[in-house]
Amino acid sequence: MLDYLVRNACLHGENGLVDIAVKGGKIVEIAKAISTEAPSFDASGQLISCGFVESHLHLDKACILDRAKNETGTLAGAISAVANAKSGFTEDDIYRRGSRVIEKAITEGTNAIRTHVEIDPGIGLAGFNAVKCLKEDYAWAMDIEICVFPQEGLFNYPGTEELLREALENGADLLGGCPYMDTDPNGQILRLFEMARQYDVDLDFHLDFDLDGSWRHLDEVARQSIAFGWQGRVMIGHVTKLSVLPKAELEDTIALMRDAGIGLTVLPATDLFLTGRDHDHSVPRGVAPAHKIAHHGVCCTIATNNVLNPFTPYGDCSLSRMANLYANVSQLATEAELENCFAMVSDAPAKLLGRSTKIAVGEAASFIILPAQSRAQVVSEISRPVWGMKDGRVTFEHPAAKLFRP
Repeated sequence: MLDYLVRNACLHGENGLVDIAVKGGKIVEIAKAISTEAPSFDASGQLISCGFVESHLHLDKACILDRAKNETGTLAGAISAVANAKSGFTEDDIYRRGSRVIEKAITEGTNAIRTHVEIDPGIGLAGFNAVKCLKEDYAWAMDIEICVFPQEGLFNYPGTEELLREALENGADLLGGCPYMDTDPNGQILRLFEMARQYDVDLDFHLDFDLDGSWRHLDEVARQSIAFGWQGRVMIGHVTKLSVLPKAELEDTIALMRDAGIGLTVLPATDLFLTGRDHDHSVPRGVAPAHKIAHHGVCCTIATNNVLNPFTPYGDCSLSRMANLYANVSQLATEAELENCFAMVSDAPAKLLGRSTKIAVGEAASFIILPAQSRAQVVSEISRPVWGMKDGRVTFEHPAAKLFRP
């Protein structure tokens, strides 16, 4: 007896529709027609895909517009607003806001998240403890990876390193950085690599978040990635400087990233909202050209970053919408280009988080149904998932819309 059956699904790369049988949380059969009395969902020719993967999100500071306003609209204004609001954060408060975001993400087809959590003496481990509880309580629908990082600096905020170490010793999955907020940026980068080696964890930096191409911290991160043998274990987020590089300089930077094994996450909603504020015309977009970088074999992902806070005062946790936004900004339209945008919210971040994207016999029964026949169509139409499953358990369903014709 099967546990569940998905009928008439359109599987990427396959001709014709298939049925997918599930038992014990795994896919046990894929065939044209499977007979069973088990519960089932009729995909009716719609696309079946692995769930979306959110590679860069801040659960701890989501949904705080009621208490934190970015008066200037700048990065500095956002950081200041959140820093002031953090004094009122509690574990219960962070848990409540984080759960709101997770539940939105689940219904938008995401089943894995890497969340960045701020650690410093002001907030202590409240954010980390709350997100640890969220990770456990929502494991039925969402895998959560916790990246602890010093948003307000490391060397300029005594006590932060000790708290980061405590978090790493108590379940944090990886370590992040924010060199541009430190009085000693290169010192922070070195110390974080030393800690990453000590605890054997990956690194994920907030990096180079401005439009001045005359200086950057990317080179030091690349140098240390090679020196520590951490190639393939380092991601950098934002890196808006990449959006202003001439072609030759960008090509040199891509070669550097490839040699150092560094991946890139772009956060289109935040980067568009915060950058270029000092321009009164010809406002730059500030979104790194991930599609060009991915073309050279660098791991590139598209992510949400923030939801309803001073960094990004909007968001519905839809990664199909975020992929579409990136495609718009980057002027991408061909089937292959849109397919690549889809891959940057599914295949690439899944690989980053160590997850399989295969829908095959023996793999985990974790997938979503999208009202489309291709991945490119999902991006172009911002298709909202209609049904989802994780490890053999149905996690959400959106009833089909109804028209009431006269």
